[in-house]
Amino acid sequence: MSFIPGQPVTAVVQRIEIQKLRQGPNLILGFSIGGGIDQDPGQNPYSEDKTDKGIYVTRITPGGPADEAGLMAGDKIMQVNGWDMTMVTHDQARKKLTKKSEDVVRLLVTRKALEDAVKKSMGNYYKQ
Repeated sequence: MSFIPGQPVTAVVQRIEIQKLRQGPNLILGFSIGGGIDQDPGQNPYSEDKTDKGIYVTRITPGGPADEAGLMAGDKIMQVNGWDMTMVTHDQARKKLTKKSEDVVRLLVTRKALEDAVKKSMGNYYKQ
């Protein structure tokens, strides 16, 4: 997904709800993130747009809460519990995801496979 400043952003999103796993005083999500406006976007292996400073899922713990909820490595996190995640630092994203007062994390994510499926179906629709 590319972004042009001043133009509307169009994204195909999926809602994912993750119930955090409580392990003693810790709440476990079962995934890691990369990216943020303070990070080098050229290091992001999941984005074709090397200027994209979004927050991406970089690792999923097999069998963990995120895996069970359907989150996938490479997913771009657009929102966390209603908070916009498109222009945040890595640390701001981490803090939103790991709030101790929230047992559930509701994400809006976009993934390349979703966008490709919609583009393909739209192409078939316009051919008819």
